[in-house]
Amino acid sequence: MKLIAAIFCLIILTFSLFAQNTDEILATANNQKFTSKDLEPNMREAFEKLPTVIADMRKALLEQQITDVLLDTEAAARKIPVEKLIETDIVNKVPNPTNKEIQAVYDANQAALGGKSLNEVRPQIIAFLKREPGQKALTIYIAQLKTKYKVAPGKDINAPNLKPLDVLATVGGKTISVENFEAKNKSALSDLEAEIYENVSESLEQTIFSTLLATEAKAQNLESGDLIAREITDKMRDYTPEERGQLENAFKKRLFEKYKAKILLKEPMPFVQNVSTDDDPSRGKTAAPVTVVMFSDFQCPACGAAHPVLQRVLAEFGDKVRFVMRDFPLTRIHKNAFRAAVAANAAGTQGKFFEYAEILYKNQQSLDDESLKKYAADLSLNLKQFELDLASEKYAAEVRKDMADGEKYGINSTPTIFVNGVKVHQLSADGFRRAIEKALKK
Repeated sequence: MKLIAAIFCLIILTFSLFAQNTDEILATANNQKFTSKDLEPNMREAFEKLPTVIADMRKALLEQQITDVLLDTEAAARKIPVEKLIETDIVNKVPNPTNKEIQAVYDANQAALGGKSLNEVRPQIIAFLKREPGQKALTIYIAQLKTKYKVAPGKDINAPNLKPLDVLATVGGKTISVENFEAKNKSALSDLEAEIYENVSESLEQTIFSTLLATEAKAQNLESGDLIAREITDKMRDYTPEERGQLENAFKKRLFEKYKAKILLKEPMPFVQNVSTDDDPSRGKTAAPVTVVMFSDFQCPACGAAHPVLQRVLAEFGDKVRFVMRDFPLTRIHKNAFRAAVAANAAGTQGKFFEYAEILYKNQQSLDDESLKKYAADLSLNLKQFELDLASEKYAAEVRKDMADGEKYGINSTPTIFVNGVKVHQLSADGFRRAIEKALKK
């Protein structure tokens, strides 16, 4: 179903399980107790409605798993890959939008397109316009397969006291047990559990910070805004969001220590995976206590934005951290990402992987073959060797291996970053820093 999600952007927004008694004390500071009632309204609602959201999530994941089995079964019966099945029976049957429809979307969104021409964004607009009919086609197709292969429901996925061998569904004679469901969805469930914990924790910390800020301002006979100016704004030199974040975090840390703030919200057990570094490009000592592995796509704007932020944070820890870069080009939405990854590996054979990667991140709109060769020339690489390596199956196979490993680790978007095998959910300087600091304490 990850493949279907990539094609039609079927995103399930869900949360996972941890206790949420509305009267439970989540934190204390300055002799004050904080519960979910002190959270900002949207976070409080999400926190207090978790049981319903969890149940819906588990149902959605089971439905997704049934769809996987149906597609695999039909593809095997017709002796074709699942990708070909989807292309033939779904993608090719969704009509392309008209030029008038494409133009209308372009005209309505020019302000957000940054001055790009219609030709530049035409593929993205077509994909956007095909999304809804594609979803409808998929729904109809899966319903047909359910009838063909006689899908029979088993026990309720949310029933109490389920046993590992209890059957949740039967698809064409194949059973999906509780044990099978939990194993397949463990990564997704753990990711979501970590995400909701971090969101609630962040909201809780911000609530405490605001409260303590007012307390401290009153103690100093100041307005809160004047205290913020003195401790943060007036100390800024670069006026960047990152600089402001560092100053605010430092001030928050001082207030938390002064007023003995303590977060009592229980952190879920992290899901640790044995994330291989393979033989991919790396920086830092192999024996470093912390290993950061980044699965990236050189045509992905989010990767281009996260990479320099991550590098600045890594520099703060020196020899304590090793950084490894692995490839996960999103080939269905980024047509040049795979070739760019191959090119970076080719540059790596000449000792210039990271220098080449920096150029790719800064030139994401120009990743055609001619541009890739130009960047190699700009780095004074041996162009003849570079072109041979760019055409080599060896480096293409290396990229595909990274992609296969990424799928095994449950990756379906980029950037995905692991710190000692634990996925980082907050892709910010503060998020990277906390993840590394946490790993160093173990």
